[in-house]
Amino acid sequence: MIYLSQMLGKPVVDLDGERIGKVNDLGIATGEVFPRVTALAIEGPGKTPLMISWRKYVDSFDDDEVRLKVVATDIRFSYLQPDEVLIARDLLNKQIVDTRGMRVVRVNDLKLSDTSSSQLRLLGAEVGVRGLLRSLSPRLERIVLKISRALGRPIPEKIIAWNYMDLLDRDLSNVKLSVSHKTLDDMHPADIADILERLDPRLRGQVFAQLDDEQASETMAEFDDDAMAAEIMGDMEEKDASRMLSEMDPDDAAELVSELDYDKAEKLLRLMGVKEQKAIRQLLGYREDTAGRIMTSEVVSLPEDATATDAVDKLRSLPDDFETVHYLYLEDEEGRLSGLVTMQALVTADPGDKLSDLAIDEDLVTASPDEDQEDAAEDIAKYNLLALPVVDDNKKLLGIVTVDDALDVLEDEHAEDLQIAGATTSDSEGNHNLESVIWLMRNEAWFFFWMLGTAVLSTLFSPDLGAMPALLLSLALPVAVIAGNDAANYAKNAFLEYDPDDEDSPSTLGFVLKGIGMGALFSILVGLVAGGIASAALGNSIAALNVAKTSIEAAVASVMVSFVTMPIYLHVLRKRDEKNLETSGTTLSIIAMAVALVVFTVVCIVLVSGWMV
Repeated sequence: MIYLSQMLGKPVVDLDGERIGKVNDLGIATGEVFPRVTALAIEGPGKTPLMISWRKYVDSFDDDEVRLKVVATDIRFSYLQPDEVLIARDLLNKQIVDTRGMRVVRVNDLKLSDTSSSQLRLLGAEVGVRGLLRSLSPRLERIVLKISRALGRPIPEKIIAWNYMDLLDRDLSNVKLSVSHKTLDDMHPADIADILERLDPRLRGQVFAQLDDEQASETMAEFDDDAMAAEIMGDMEEKDASRMLSEMDPDDAAELVSELDYDKAEKLLRLMGVKEQKAIRQLLGYREDTAGRIMTSEVVSLPEDATATDAVDKLRSLPDDFETVHYLYLEDEEGRLSGLVTMQALVTADPGDKLSDLAIDEDLVTASPDEDQEDAAEDIAKYNLLALPVVDDNKKLLGIVTVDDALDVLEDEHAEDLQIAGATTSDSEGNHNLESVIWLMRNEAWFFFWMLGTAVLSTLFSPDLGAMPALLLSLALPVAVIAGNDAANYAKNAFLEYDPDDEDSPSTLGFVLKGIGMGALFSILVGLVAGGIASAALGNSIAALNVAKTSIEAAVASVMVSFVTMPIYLHVLRKRDEKNLETSGTTLSIIAMAVALVVFTVVCIVLVSGWMV
């Protein structure tokens, strides 16, 4: 086996041994399962780029050079063909899609198979650390591999075969890929959306533009980041964007349109058909985060006296892109929802059976359009429904919330709760070290505030008190900072566990009293410990007593402030949630600890100034 990094820069000599340049790149024919190297790109004298046919002119190659079959004067230069790509230019250090692993990766090297002394084939891309080390220095790779094997942790190759690679960084519309070559066209829209979200922004629009209208609309509906989807749509031609919106389900289209600025949204809506525009505008009329905003108006309803045959005829007349039908909904003479028929009941019914006889009309679970979307989603989960009908005050059917939209809502709410709670998830080994640092900063941030406070107190008081008393002033600081963090966590937990109108939600006074009691107890204990250490270090002197007393009083004051302000943190979380604003639990904790540090420092300054007079 050989790697592209080993080929690049090799001398190229003619039949007489005369050097004509060095290897600059290799061209491959893409229409094969394992593409043959078909062209040799050479950097000639004066850095002149040359291209020759590999099959016609290359005789052999080894670790030292590439040898040609003819003398330099007999070479006839060629050009890259439409079905060829240059692998160093088009693949090396570029992002590609691993269509088997459904991920975006960067190519660090390319693995070649030397099937004979003069023939090369591309096997795949090396996307692991070995390719990166090899591109820096083959010797470095060998050293690292020896060390890793000695430690019992060998580093494996990470190769993605050519038939699982999809190229992104060029326009390959004229490149004929092999039949077995798996591309984005073969992938599920959810996988395409996941990959697009991980691409560099400069590639995202380029790749999205390669999708056909149906794929584009389905992929757009699968984006987790609505702002990113709106950004892609904002870069599209207005007619194309409007046509794609028309292809989407009304609820998905409404969610996307709501992310656009008003003028852009109005232009796209006006370009749509009247029916599609009306459906989207109706959904946009409901408040965000309500059942009305996430429902779809594509629902199958029939009169109560309809038969099973009528229902089947209605289903057959639906367009191919109609929302998946889980239930048939029945309406009475006044157009009010009166029951539903499951697909199982319809399939087993006789053609002449009336739907009213097959219907479920007792304990029918419904939602109002103004109901919170999370409550609607929880009803779907609670009652094991595939769709939840949304009705107005007169029980007239407006639309349905489907189970897939309910899952999205619950997932978003769960992610929001995790964020407020300060939790993170990981889907990449490469981010492990960074996440470890973030974990340390988030979970042990009090230590950094302690160090910062110690530095501040030492700077302020060392000239007057001396180094040791100034340092001892910070002994009670950890409990003050930790109390601030606990106050923020207490508010976060209360926010996640209780709604404001819950009967069992703790009162504001209860919050404050419980926090003050526990905080005061801990403060006194730590203050006594700090006083004991100060006495041991400084003796039974006035200075020792003053340091101990100041530490205790500063800690108590800081803890009191932290827990008294705890209801404020809870109020902020609830207000931001009402405005649909995201809140980081880590940020809230850092703010609380910063407040505790400031209070502790200010009290120390005031008290020390008093007993030094």
